[in-house]
Amino acid sequence: MNLYVKNHPFHYEMENLIRLFFPNEKIIVIKKIPQNLAQPYIFTEVDGKITVVVNINGFLAQDSLALCSDETENERRMAELIFKFLTKYTGVTPPWGILTGVRPVKLFRRLMEVEGLTGAVDHFRNKFFVSNEKIVLARRTEAYEKEVLSLSDEKSFSLYISVPFCPSRCKYCSFVMQSVERTKHLIEPYTELLCRELADTAKIAYDLGLKLETVYMGGGTPTTLSANQLDKVLKTVSNTFDLSNCREITVEAGRPDTITEEKLLALKENGVDRISINPQTLNDSVLSEIGRKHTAEQTLSAYRMADKIGFNSINTDLIAGLPTDTLESFKASLDGVCSLNPQCVTVHTLSMKRSSTLTEEGVTLDKNLAVQTAEMLEYAEQRLSDLDYIPYYLYRQSRMAGNLENVGWSKRGYECLYNVFVMDETHTIFGCGAGAVTKLKSPSKDYLKRIFNFKYPYEYIDRFGEMLTRKEETYDFYKKYF
Repeated sequence: MNLYVKNHPFHYEMENLIRLFFPNEKIIVIKKIPQNLAQPYIFTEVDGKITVVVNINGFLAQDSLALCSDETENERRMAELIFKFLTKYTGVTPPWGILTGVRPVKLFRRLMEVEGLTGAVDHFRNKFFVSNEKIVLARRTEAYEKEVLSLSDEKSFSLYISVPFCPSRCKYCSFVMQSVERTKHLIEPYTELLCRELADTAKIAYDLGLKLETVYMGGGTPTTLSANQLDKVLKTVSNTFDLSNCREITVEAGRPDTITEEKLLALKENGVDRISINPQTLNDSVLSEIGRKHTAEQTLSAYRMADKIGFNSINTDLIAGLPTDTLESFKASLDGVCSLNPQCVTVHTLSMKRSSTLTEEGVTLDKNLAVQTAEMLEYAEQRLSDLDYIPYYLYRQSRMAGNLENVGWSKRGYECLYNVFVMDETHTIFGCGAGAVTKLKSPSKDYLKRIFNFKYPYEYIDRFGEMLTRKEETYDFYKKYF
């Protein structure tokens, strides 16, 4: 698909919008306009007015809208025309309308602050073309998020700890991770340096008088570390950071095949009160299809073990739209998870990332998958709401089945605060470990400065000193404010 761009800077958003309708096609952005346009194409121009022409397989449509002084509104108007034509051509109406961003709830909150609730709803419905169902979901989520956001102040921060190792790579995964089979020899030196980075980060936080609100250890799969290694990392946190204001410590124990009683006890003894045990599905044939090396029974067994040890909150993840999964199978998985009575259930939508094995194998998104995935999410929303779970955070990714969303559901009082803080970009997040990103949040305005760690464990180990030097920039950032 060719996207011709003339006299405007909106190509990035227009490309993302077009991808909602053609998720499996490469979108080629062309700014030097030739005499003859190559089909299929979408031509966009700003020249006294906003013009869009769509010419795809015999479908030809053209229209213009008036230009105004607000660039954001001009971008929206161009998106409106593309959306109008492509919904007509494909017969598909994306439920989030022209919205392509990760954080629709944050956008809804900002609109409410300016236009009030009625104005925000009207804006979502009539300017962004969001469906009524998704507007209701955004409203519900925003209300619960607000309660969590009030806990943070200008000196608050959260800590993210990256453990980029997994037993094997799931076919849908695009995260930077390394299989244990290939990188086992790196885990011990990585753990040693991770503890050094944590101590160095703790000193920065102390020097600046910052207040730690939440700790989140993710990956990868943190429980690929041994019990002793987990103990060492978590003791480093408790010995170097001031935890007097810390509201939660979360560890992703995502893969049931990495969970042992010894590891769970190490987590519990170090103050971890939230863990995730993630089946993704309770259908063994689907697990095999996506490359998970465990069974549904292992998930249930690991959950019961963690519940018996007494963690305050256990989350379980499911993914809607997995290859070979069916609506009935997904319902059975969700019902099976609900029978455990977990404090949190996160329902993800399959996202077809470019670097995932599924994409490399030629698996694509289509209309039938979109319809079935939407039905899965509808069932999840109804079932979880009936069981008094609340939607406490929501985000979206590119190339999602049906242009849908990921939603975290929890029992009241068991929300993962870190998830809300990071998704809203509420306060600074210090990232430690390979692939982690430190996001320094300005207390006085909506501005983030990012400091990137090296992606891969071997880079992290080989260039560790260089990475620590980067974090010294934190002092200069905060000098402006404190």
